[in-house]
Amino acid sequence: MKSIEISQFQFDRDDVKNKIVAWIKDWFSKNGKDSPAVVAISGGKDSSVVAALCVEALGRDRVYGVLMPQGEQHDIDASMDLVNHLGIGHCIINIGETVKTITEEIEKSMGSQISNQAKVNLPARIRMSTTYAVSQSMNGRVANTCNLSEDWVGYSTRYGDAAGDFSPLSHLTVHEVREIGEALGLPNHLIYKVPEDGLSGKSDEDNLGFTYDVLDRYIRTGEIDDKETKVLIDRKRKFSRFKLELMPSFNFEAPVKADDLD
Repeated sequence: MKSIEISQFQFDRDDVKNKIVAWIKDWFSKNGKDSPAVVAISGGKDSSVVAALCVEALGRDRVYGVLMPQGEQHDIDASMDLVNHLGIGHCIINIGETVKTITEEIEKSMGSQISNQAKVNLPARIRMSTTYAVSQSMNGRVANTCNLSEDWVGYSTRYGDAAGDFSPLSHLTVHEVREIGEALGLPNHLIYKVPEDGLSGKSDEDNLGFTYDVLDRYIRTGEIDDKETKVLIDRKRKFSRFKLELMPSFNFEAPVKADDLD
């Protein structure tokens, strides 16, 4: 058993891993007793850990991986390493032409180029639509693979990688996800692969402007050494919190008398 202590917070990776596995079992017993977990596999730590947790909870026959390169993907071998390591079924669906076609159609219809941010986010949304199509075809349940560190600063695409039916890692930091990966016996080159979005050609930390070590320490302890970095993190948190909230809806106060059973 290995535990990590940050100030007064102690993280017992084995205990947390076991609790997540139990939670996944319980969730599926209520929301898909015979359904498979369908995981979009990127080859990074998050999708690797989520897939491995699902295998431990449900068995490898009830976990299915969806690999979605966009044209040529330089790290597709990492995704293949994971599905082979876990022994799970999988498919490879190349979204390159789809992204190209939709981009061209949008720009032709609008009469102008789509924004750089839209270009970055479009593939993530196409990947999630593809994952749901695969999942629905096998009566599956889609796993969300976001973690607390990314969610804290809005480093996800709404209705893209931020979507899903259940989320095992949304309350764990990057550092804690890696520890869970070790507890699951995943290969180090998957757990410690440099996080990158696979879209912009930059690492997560390059895009964010700070390291996950700094962010994780700030999240768990409130401690941060550089004031400018604190301002940057707090600003990102403020402007991206809406991504974690339910869609606002107008509250029309009219009677609802139908049964609303659990």
